[in-house]
Amino acid sequence: MSTPSGDIALIGLAVMGQNLILNMNDHGFTVVAYNRTTSKVDDFLANEAKGTRILGAHSIEEVVSKLKRPRRVMLMVKAGAAVDEFIAQLLPHLEPGDIIIDGGNSLYGDTDRRVKELEAKGLLYVGTGVSGGEEGARFGPSIMPGGSTAAWEHVKPIFQSIAAKVDGDTPCCDWVGNGGSGHYVKMVHNGIEYGDMQLICEAYNLMRDGLGMGADEIASVFKTWNTGDLDSFLIEITGNILGFKDEDGTPLVDKILDTAGQKGTGKWTVIDSANLAQPVTLIAEAVFARCVSAMKDERVKASRKLKGPRPAFAQAKKEAAKAALIEDIKSALYASKIVSYAQGYMLMRAAAKENNWALNYGGIALMWRGGCIIRSRFLGKIKEAFDKNPKLNNLMLDDYFRGEIKKSQKGWRNVVSLAVKKGIPVPAFSTALSFFDGYRTARLPANLLQAQRDYFGAHTYERVDKERGQFFHTNWTGAGGRVSSSTYNA
Repeated sequence: MSTPSGDIALIGLAVMGQNLILNMNDHGFTVVAYNRTTSKVDDFLANEAKGTRILGAHSIEEVVSKLKRPRRVMLMVKAGAAVDEFIAQLLPHLEPGDIIIDGGNSLYGDTDRRVKELEAKGLLYVGTGVSGGEEGARFGPSIMPGGSTAAWEHVKPIFQSIAAKVDGDTPCCDWVGNGGSGHYVKMVHNGIEYGDMQLICEAYNLMRDGLGMGADEIASVFKTWNTGDLDSFLIEITGNILGFKDEDGTPLVDKILDTAGQKGTGKWTVIDSANLAQPVTLIAEAVFARCVSAMKDERVKASRKLKGPRPAFAQAKKEAAKAALIEDIKSALYASKIVSYAQGYMLMRAAAKENNWALNYGGIALMWRGGCIIRSRFLGKIKEAFDKNPKLNNLMLDDYFRGEIKKSQKGWRNVVSLAVKKGIPVPAFSTALSFFDGYRTARLPANLLQAQRDYFGAHTYERVDKERGQFFHTNWTGAGGRVSSSTYNA
C-alpha cells in the first residue's frame, strides 16, 4: 500500500471548491478532490486539474486513505443537512486528532454544535468563512477560521498561503476564535455586503431617476469615486457593470429585471441582531429592500394607482448644481457606509460577549482588507481605529470617522431630504441618518414609550431623579393596583 501523500482533501467540486483546490495546488499542497457525483472528479482531473499534482478519489474511504495524519478534510457543500451528512460519512474513517473543515456559509449556531459534538469524539472541527467569490477562491480569498483552537496550527500554513495578501504580504486570514465565531464573522461580513450593495444602488438610483443620467455617465462617476475614499471592489465592479454593453451596443444593466435574490446570510444577520438587541438598521433595510424588489408584479400595479411627486431634481438642468449634488450623493454614501460598519462591529462585540469569544476587531478588518467582496481602502482605517483603541465602543466615536461624518453630514442630509421630497426611495441612506441622529441624542422620547408600557401593562419605569436600577410603577387611572410586572428585556 502506498504512503498517503495528500495534505488536505476537499469535498464539493462546484466553482468555489475547484478554484480553492487549484489555489492550494499552486502553493505546493497536494489536494485530494472528491464529489458526491464522482463523474465530476474525473471531469475535473481531465480538464481544469490536468497536469497538476491533484489526486482524485471516488469514495469517502478512498479520500481518507490518501491523506497524511492528522487528516484534514474540507467541505465546500451546501449549508445545512448536507454538511451533517458528510460528517456522518467521514466519522467511521477518521481517528482522534483528525480535522474536518466546513468552508461553506453555515449558520454559526450549527458550527458551534458541530464543534462540541466532534470534540467529544476526539476530532477537531473548523468552521471557516471564505469570501471573494470565484476569482478570490482561485487567486486569494479572505478566510475567517474558527472552532477547535488546536486545529489552527494544522490548517494555518495552508490557509495563510492561499489567502489574499495586503500591506507587505500580510495574509487576509487569522484565527478568529472558538466555537462558531469564524462563521459568525463571515455572516456579519455578508450582512455588511448587503448594506454596501444597497447604498451603491441608492446612489445609482438618485443619479438615474433624480438627475436623469445614463448608465455611461453614472459609470464615469463610480470610476472617479473608486480613486478616492470610496475605493473598493464593489465600487469598482459597479463602474464596470454600468459601462458594459449588450450585443446591440446598449447598456446591459438597463435590461436587467429589478428583482433581487438572496441566500440568507443577510437575513441571519438581522435575526441575530434582534436577538442581541443591537440596532443593525442599515443591513435590515438592505434585506427588506431586496424583499420589496421581489414584489415586482405588485409594484407595477401599485405604480398605476399610487401617485407621488415626479422624481426629477431641478439640479439636473445646471451643470454646476448637478456636480454639487453628485458630490452630496457621494457624501451620503460614505457617511452611511461608516454607520453600516459601526453597526456591524456593534453586533460582533455583542455576540463576542454573549458567546465568550475574544475577537480581534482590528484583525477582522485586516482579514476583510483584501480578497473578500467588501474589500476596500476604508477597512484600513477601521484597523487603525481598533489598533489605536481596542476597546472602542463605536466606530463613529473614533477621531478619524467622527471627522469624516462631520465633513459629509451636510451633503448627506441634503440628499435624504431631496429624495423624500421627490419620492425616490432611499431606505439605507435614511435609516443610517436616523440611527446617527438617534445615537447622538442624549434624551430620546422613550420616556413616553415606557410610560405607555407601564400604563397598559404595569411594566414599570426608571426615573431621571433616582439612581439607575430602581423601578417604579404608577396607578395611572386610579383603577389599577399596586402590583407591577417583572422587569426584563427580551
